[in-house]
Amino acid sequence: VQLVESGGGLVQAGGSLRVSCAASGRSLSRYAMGWFRQAPGKERELVAAISSGGITYYQDSVKGRFTISRANAKNTVYLQMNSLEPEDTAVYYCAAVRLTTPQAMRVRDEYDYWGQGTQVTVSS
Repeated sequence: VQLVESGGGLVQAGGSLRVSCAASGRSLSRYAMGWFRQAPGKERELVAAISSGGITYYQDSVKGRFTISRANAKNTVYLQMNSLEPEDTAVYYCAAVRLTTPQAMRVRDEYDYWGQGTQVTVSS
């Protein structure tokens, strides 16, 4: 599975962005998908995840602001980010793991495939 992120950029605090993750090579329908982010000097952390059946998980800091969704027909996963804060600045990565549980999809080391990342910068 090859994953390619797009849609990052520079936005002012309070603004919105939608990042996309397009997959090729295999159908994503049996994969759980995650969006991770990594800020300079920090570890890569899970932001949101969605199971193959549509169960979602969000990190506490983004609940109510971010929405993860998937369009299996387009082999694409999205992360809609609203009310962005400077603390959301990071490189955002999508990742895929096949046929896992909603609990296991919260674990970074479970993921098998990763994209190259897209930069999101939120100015104050």
